[in-house]
Amino acid sequence: MAKAGIIYNDLKPFACRIATELKDKLQACGWQVCMATGIGGILGYSRPGNPVCFSAIDELVPAGFDEEVKFAIVLGGDGTVLSACRQLAPCSIPMLTVNTGHMGFLTETYVNQLEEVFDLLVQGEFSVEERATLTVQVISDDKVLWEALSLNEMLLHKEPLTGMCHFEIKVGEHAVVDIAADGLLVSTPTGSTAYALAAGGPVIAPGVPVMQLIPICPHSLASRALVFADTEPLEVFPANQQQLVLAVDGNAGCYIAPGDRVRVLKSPYAARFIRLGSPEFFKILREKLGWGLPHIAKPTSVELP
Repeated sequence: MAKAGIIYNDLKPFACRIATELKDKLQACGWQVCMATGIGGILGYSRPGNPVCFSAIDELVPAGFDEEVKFAIVLGGDGTVLSACRQLAPCSIPMLTVNTGHMGFLTETYVNQLEEVFDLLVQGEFSVEERATLTVQVISDDKVLWEALSLNEMLLHKEPLTGMCHFEIKVGEHAVVDIAADGLLVSTPTGSTAYALAAGGPVIAPGVPVMQLIPICPHSLASRALVFADTEPLEVFPANQQQLVLAVDGNAGCYIAPGDRVRVLKSPYAARFIRLGSPEFFKILREKLGWGLPHIAKPTSVELP
């Protein structure tokens, strides 16, 4: 019996109803269905009394989601998609992301199109696009205290987000550099259109094998965004005596004590997105962010005498 999965945002009654309808429809077609909520991929923020809330990356796969699952349908907004990536990437399950939220930058289709795409999905008439993810680790005395899988970005800053931080940064085997800034952001190409874009970084097409490092409000004209090969791990040594906060994809966090270091490297797990047509990155940029839309009239051609 074929097996499919459904991950949904249980805080939205609409998503819950669609999840139940999809389950019934798949079962009527002879599919076995496993279900989970997206909350299982949200690691939660640490608290001062509990500075490290640790769940290993491969422990977030929901029960029943195994190598037999042909695909998973994810119902929610971008936050649910980010959570589902952490739940599904370790077991290589491709996901069809369905927008029940607002922006839906990471979603492939909408609820009102599910009727049209359902047959394509169950017949396997789709392609899979892989997106690189990051493994983010907090290390103390060569011991991993905390780790998380990131599709978008890692952010390191003071709490609250005010005041200058000092960072010593090592990329691969290159020399250590010093940066003073309000914070530090490390992004994937997928995350280049999220916080990294707002922080002044470049848009990077998803297939480019790079990471980018962006100082947040740097205290030097020389400290600007850096794009480097994702084959090179990055290590950050905070030089502050105060405790810092690390956040991953906006919904997971950990306190960084003086003496800790943060290591960021390309993860062996890729997020696998189901595509029902050819991936259209520039089209998404145009529709969601207005990139490349004409704002002045084009000059008309003039025939020379």
